[in-house]
Amino acid sequence: MLHPRARTMLLLAIPALIIGVASSLVLIVVMKVASVLQAMLWTALPAQLGISVDSPGWIMLMLTLTGVAVGLVIRFSPGHAGPDPALEPLIGAPVPPSALPGLIIALILGLAGGVSLGPEHPIMAVNIGMAVFFGSRILPRVGALDWTILASAGTIGALFGTPVAAALIFSQTLTSNNDVPLWDKLFAPLMAAAAGALTTSLFFHPHFSLSLPHYGQMHIADIFSGAIVVAIAIALGMIAVWCLPRLHRLMHRLKHPVLILGAGGLMLGVLGAIGGTVTLFKGLDEMQQLAFSQVFSVSDYLLFALVKLAALVVAAACGFRGGRIFPAVFIGVALGLMLHEHVDAVPAAITVSCSILGLVLVVTRDAWLSLFMAAVVVPDSTLFPLLCIVMLPAWLLLAGKPMMMAWRNDK
Repeated sequence: MLHPRARTMLLLAIPALIIGVASSLVLIVVMKVASVLQAMLWTALPAQLGISVDSPGWIMLMLTLTGVAVGLVIRFSPGHAGPDPALEPLIGAPVPPSALPGLIIALILGLAGGVSLGPEHPIMAVNIGMAVFFGSRILPRVGALDWTILASAGTIGALFGTPVAAALIFSQTLTSNNDVPLWDKLFAPLMAAAAGALTTSLFFHPHFSLSLPHYGQMHIADIFSGAIVVAIAIALGMIAVWCLPRLHRLMHRLKHPVLILGAGGLMLGVLGAIGGTVTLFKGLDEMQQLAFSQVFSVSDYLLFALVKLAALVVAAACGFRGGRIFPAVFIGVALGLMLHEHVDAVPAAITVSCSILGLVLVVTRDAWLSLFMAAVVVPDSTLFPLLCIVMLPAWLLLAGKPMMMAWRNDK
């Protein structure tokens, strides 16, 4: 009853479902453990000691100790807790299984300790490493690249709570031909992404969307406003692109991971003391505070954006295990709210969504993912045509520009 093409797709359906569920479970366990540890370090412990969690001294102490702890894990764990995220793309080569425990511990410590990085890169590396290791032994005829695609799709679905992001990302990386259409190749990755998203939704729902005033009908002036906002966001992001490899080279002159990450933790602590606790952690919950608060001014939002951007560069340059997408979204929200407060004639929906689009585009160089993040954080269907239009000048501005990665000859 089924065409041979359909039977081929179904062969990977069950492995895709298993990998999608497993990818989500790894994310859930890591996030739950990190959340418990974060509550202990940032709520229970300072309360017992009678110290304010907003105290600059406490923030500096916690970030410095976090840096030292992560440095010790990287120094003494097999495989040095995986590759340096500053040198790797989001979806990279499989990590040896021996390096995965250290990578998970380093990620949990960074997330709980307040480091300004998200979980996406280490979780992706862990899931790809496990999928390739177990998959190649259970089904040796399936290549490592196929297991990598399934694991990365499942992880993307789990991270964002929807398979849409995976469909967009892999639609530009999986080429099609007359014999094998694109959707044949997308079938198994989407199966994994859907399984990951559904599994994540059983335990918690990622809160990306912000409650901003509804954007009405699009006007020509809004396109120009959006393009200007995107250009400002790109200019800010390119400062980080310029700084990251240079700071990475400077910090790695210290040679020892404990010294590098300890010094990095101290710098993060100083930045956290300046920006406050809202500029710590991965930024997902903290951006909700920015949107719901009515007490922040233009200068406050600008301070939050600049401090978070500096913290992102420092954390990435020093080798903390984490991803850069979630902090970039926080920076986009802070920048967008600042621009709206400065020029309130431009709707907040435009300034926030276009800022996110520009900054995520700088960090990832993935137009689909940038559009997706902007549309998810500001879920207004009226905005989508405008976002597609302002993406064009944004893509032109970044064409041929360096990626937000360190140079591999730094060490």
